[in-house]
Amino acid sequence: MIEKVTSTILNIGVNDKKIDLFEGQYEVKNGISYNSYLIEDDKITIMDTVDKNFTDEWLSNIDEALHNRMPSYLIVSHMEPDHSASILALVKKYPNIIVVGNMKIFQMIGQFFPNLILTNQLIVKENDQLNLGRHILKFIFAPMVHWPEVMVTYDELDHVLFSADAFGKFGTLDTNENWVDEARRYYIGIVGKYGLPVQSLLKKAMLLNIQTICPLHGSVLKENLNQYLGLYDKWSKYAPEEDGIVICYSSVYGHTKEAVLALVEALKSENYNNVKIYDLARCDQALAISEAFRYTKLVLASITYNGDLFPYMNQFISGLVERDYQNRKVAIIENGSWAPLVSKKIKEKLANCKNLTFCENEVKIKSALSITNYEEIKTLAAELINNTN
Repeated sequence: MIEKVTSTILNIGVNDKKIDLFEGQYEVKNGISYNSYLIEDDKITIMDTVDKNFTDEWLSNIDEALHNRMPSYLIVSHMEPDHSASILALVKKYPNIIVVGNMKIFQMIGQFFPNLILTNQLIVKENDQLNLGRHILKFIFAPMVHWPEVMVTYDELDHVLFSADAFGKFGTLDTNENWVDEARRYYIGIVGKYGLPVQSLLKKAMLLNIQTICPLHGSVLKENLNQYLGLYDKWSKYAPEEDGIVICYSSVYGHTKEAVLALVEALKSENYNNVKIYDLARCDQALAISEAFRYTKLVLASITYNGDLFPYMNQFISGLVERDYQNRKVAIIENGSWAPLVSKKIKEKLANCKNLTFCENEVKIKSALSITNYEEIKTLAAELINNTN
């Protein structure tokens, strides 16, 4: 996989179509790419490496791109192993290459490669520049997007931002899919907790004349950059993208699910159709979480289970809290045959989330739905429709 980014920049990364779970938890039905870039200049420079399972393929791509020339620099932006695992192999093959990184990056290189002694290294600081001949690279630190050592690199010649894990997405480069959906799922799952650091990086990026973004996962971005920057601004401010309702439920014998379906019908009867439903025991929870961040309103429907919430609901809410869920309206459907605790437990678990508004109306089921419950559902639907977050 070698693709031209500009006349002098190549993507020499690889596609991983064998992986089933990224970071051991995120479903990637269309795989993922590990991007690495090569800048052709007086001093040939390689930007990051790839996962250890693809070292040989990546080295072959480098050989093809070099045409018997020698690389001068390896720039390390991020030490997560899917991007750094092939550092040792590259240094062994090209022992004169100079490894470029910040102090924290070299500290982590020592941790991941305790037997690697780097004799050629260049430690850079914020806003330092590196002259390759025609290309001048500027290093911009981006701590906690989403590891503490992360830095991005701006090429002043081609106006390219090498953005590390920022602006990445799931899916291989030859997958035809909607960028926004998979980038959102990637961002919320992996970067979502770090809104303030992302905002800090965006402020630095706004000072640059960026015409191309080269992330370490997913497509190179060249057109409609304002759209991508705008989405990152919204996501990192925890602002909804659009009005809509996400309903997440856990049901064992079908009564809670019946309430959810009744709520959907009540909403439809009022011509409100922007509703997404997720059975938390069966869905991709990473997708459900990303959708909860996408829309303005969230309905949580659960049974009481062992004096707490049903395990899948607990898992889902933990995922929201971990990613600083905020600025939304939340509704609750509770089902408890003898110890109804759902509403109490949900509010306790979400207590530290900022700017959540709970609907005044709740549905309180005791075992099966009653006539009163159906009236409660209609009242809740009206509140969800008539009140914006």
